[in-house]
Amino acid sequence: MPLSDATIRKAKSAEKPFKLFDERGLFLLVTPTGGKLWRFKYRINGKEKLISLGGYPDVSLADARDRRDAARKRVAAGVDPSEERRAARAATEDSFEAIAREWFDKFKSRWTEGHRRTVLSRMEDNLFPHIGSKPVRDLAAPEVLAALRRIEARGANETARRVRQICGQVFRYAVATGRAERDPSSDLKGALAPVEVRNHAAITDPKELGALLRVLDSYEGTLVVKCALRLAPLVFVRPGELRQAQWSEIDLDSAEWTIPAWRMKMKQTLTVSLARQAVAVLRELQPVTGDEKYVFPSGRGGSRPMSNNAVLAALRRCGIEKHEMSGHGFRATARTILDEVLHERVDLIEHQLGHAVKDPNGRAYNRTAFLKDRAAMMQRWADYLDKVKAAHPQANAS
Repeated sequence: MPLSDATIRKAKSAEKPFKLFDERGLFLLVTPTGGKLWRFKYRINGKEKLISLGGYPDVSLADARDRRDAARKRVAAGVDPSEERRAARAATEDSFEAIAREWFDKFKSRWTEGHRRTVLSRMEDNLFPHIGSKPVRDLAAPEVLAALRRIEARGANETARRVRQICGQVFRYAVATGRAERDPSSDLKGALAPVEVRNHAAITDPKELGALLRVLDSYEGTLVVKCALRLAPLVFVRPGELRQAQWSEIDLDSAEWTIPAWRMKMKQTLTVSLARQAVAVLRELQPVTGDEKYVFPSGRGGSRPMSNNAVLAALRRCGIEKHEMSGHGFRATARTILDEVLHERVDLIEHQLGHAVKDPNGRAYNRTAFLKDRAAMMQRWADYLDKVKAAHPQANAS
């Protein structure tokens, strides 16, 4: 007898699972825990098979019969519903989005928090809506290019280039894990619009540098931001490394700031020798933020560092325009003047900038190489900054 809704509702669980049969291969499996699960039994190519059609009451008796009838039509056409489902699941599991998220989860621990957010947002905003659902092995260069062209259409050529790099990493991961044959993004070399190279705005003239330092000293904002402005030219680290500085990384007695590898762009620990002037700035700030995690905490609470725009906004408040100086520009300033004016050793400068430096045999120097020489250079740099800052604006400070 075919099942009825009343029979299904009254069915009680037993110590062992049991079946209530309907017709044409449909039955209800009642589990010991009270579950009522629809199943469809069929034969194809001489083999008996079984597929799930959902659970009662979410799938009613009428719905279950509709699903059974649809499956029977597939069997009559020579299509195995079970294999069809398996292929659909495999396509979903091997989609570009699924593999990209797997790649992201595997490697995100090696990146800074900011880089993790950037990579994920670039994929979610630019790739997943367009190619995310497609099996990664079926994607070809024109489809990837179409997604990148959308980015270019809004004028973000640099972002398009970065997203292409992310695509390449995902595809190479898919190849390595046996889910793709090749990386189609490699075929896009030369297909994207060129990126206009813009150097970070930086002051490299000694007289202009002196004027800049005097302006920074006159900043009337919070002590936290004022100290960040004063410290930036003394240490010339990247803006993100400065604003995320933690007191636990700084030894004022030894005059050293050790930035851990996970916060560095090159993933190498950097020791920043602190000149007397830098130590003085930090000692001035320590009574204010020394009990916090961050040296330069956010104005909204000490559990977070100051925002990306805090130093830039302070520069603009001081009347320093975007084309004159950027937060990153202090690095270019130091790099140029240390080399061309103070004639410091280039390898010491590169070490202090956190760049990779190799010995004559092509091997990377140890991260602690030349610490004593670098400390002496940093003190000469700080003394030079004092000199140009103290010079009369019209004097030749070089």
